[in-house]
Amino acid sequence: MISVKEAKNIILQNTVDFGIEEIPFIKSVGRVLKEDIIADRDFPPFNRVAMDGIAINYSYFKNKQRNFKIEGIQPAGSRQLSMQNSANCIEVMTGAVLPNNCDTVIRYEDVVIKNGIATVTVDVINEHQNIHPKGKDKVQGIVLINKNTIISPAEIGVIATVGKSTITVAKQPKVMIISTGDELVDVHEIPLDYQIRRSNVYTLVSLLNELNIPSKTAHITDNKTILKEKIACYLKEYDVLLFSGAVSKGKFDFLPEVLTDLGVNKLFHKVAQRPGKPFWMGQTDNCKVFAFPGNPVSTFVNCLVYFYPWYYKSVNLKQPEETAILANDIVFKPNLTYFLQVKLSYRFGHLIATPIKGNGSGDLASLVAADGFIEISKTEQIEFKSGTVFPVIRYK
Repeated sequence: MISVKEAKNIILQNTVDFGIEEIPFIKSVGRVLKEDIIADRDFPPFNRVAMDGIAINYSYFKNKQRNFKIEGIQPAGSRQLSMQNSANCIEVMTGAVLPNNCDTVIRYEDVVIKNGIATVTVDVINEHQNIHPKGKDKVQGIVLINKNTIISPAEIGVIATVGKSTITVAKQPKVMIISTGDELVDVHEIPLDYQIRRSNVYTLVSLLNELNIPSKTAHITDNKTILKEKIACYLKEYDVLLFSGAVSKGKFDFLPEVLTDLGVNKLFHKVAQRPGKPFWMGQTDNCKVFAFPGNPVSTFVNCLVYFYPWYYKSVNLKQPEETAILANDIVFKPNLTYFLQVKLSYRFGHLIATPIKGNGSGDLASLVAADGFIEISKTEQIEFKSGTVFPVIRYK
């Protein structure tokens, strides 16, 4: 049995570069950008009118002129006009290019227009007001979005602005999620008294969806021959296999033996932690195998603690790290790393972790009451006081 730290190190030493692909930019939300997005021109690309009103030459207002003859209208999206008489004005719309020979915009609320004359009704304006200068935001050639950014709707707008209809992103791994066990039936079925519905695979599907990783699911009964036959195919077809169940000490926990027989190189089996101790990890030349124990909380925490960091490093992302302050004293006697379910809240700007009472790693419903886990490292200590700070793994 190895420590959590050792297990993490082994996993992070065996990440995979899945390559890159070109996709339509509008379908890229949640994907990892693999190119810098460069400004193809200044932002804004012209002196942009920021308010509906009139554009004037400020020097005339400064010299006490308040009535300005309207020469024309400059709509957004039309070619730039030039004011012929510097003492006049041009009506301008938000988003329009500022007309030549104008340097200040006065909003409509501060003028009265009558018989083609705009009369300014305020005594104070500022030179260059209500104008968004060319290149003020970004200049041509500058990096607007760095590669290795997770694309959000904010990035989509910028990508569209620079005219990138397709972009380069990290390829996602091809993943199969597999449950085992004769006691499991599918969601739509009515279980017998000695059966339960198959839920862990759907939890894992959803956890992968949070990373924008598509996946497929399968169920295999506790039959060694069938297990070997189906897993042999999956190992060839997929980049990653995620298992839930059949890795502990039960008489029907055939998975470690089957994986070994199929040539999967075991990296470790069993980690000094609670929950999720029987975790098995291995690999072939083309496939990584994460075999989590079948108890729901064990599957859940192991995916967050091990698969998530493995994925982040594989696509060259830095995973966010945060800590939380323990709200209550707790006692934990086994000399193991403890992933404690907690409810998270903020108090005076600090993240507070309040322990949630569950009924062990099989208590699936307890995940709903919690927001995450705090990681209490393996130690001889059995009492942990409120106010102590621990790493937190949140899922809400």
